[in-house]
Amino acid sequence: MSDCIFCKIINGEIKSNKVYEDADILAFHDAFPVAEAHVLVVPKKHIDSLNHLEDEDIPLVGKINLAIPKIAQTLGLKAGFKTLVNTGKAGGQTVYHLHYHILGGRFTKKDALLHT
Repeated sequence: MSDCIFCKIINGEIKSNKVYEDADILAFHDAFPVAEAHVLVVPKKHIDSLNHLEDEDIPLVGKINLAIPKIAQTLGLKAGFKTLVNTGKAGGQTVYHLHYHILGGRFTKKDALLHT
């Protein structure tokens, strides 16, 4: 999508602080972190949200879920981390490109789990 900020990051139109990238996935530090460690993991394929997944996306979602713990390890989150996916406006989603939050360490905002 031409107006999607995450698509622009994926395409290199907007800079990001990347922590992982392969042919299907990009992970980068959140520009507005709510925890000491806050990384977004996005599929390079534009999918609006979990509600828009189709059967053909099963391998991609599986790949993302396998990548998340590896990315968390590179962030030093060996003791554990939170994974969060906001879905839809009522679910706190503000960017309509499927993305997973990896959160670790101390939270820096009180309502961090509500709107990220």
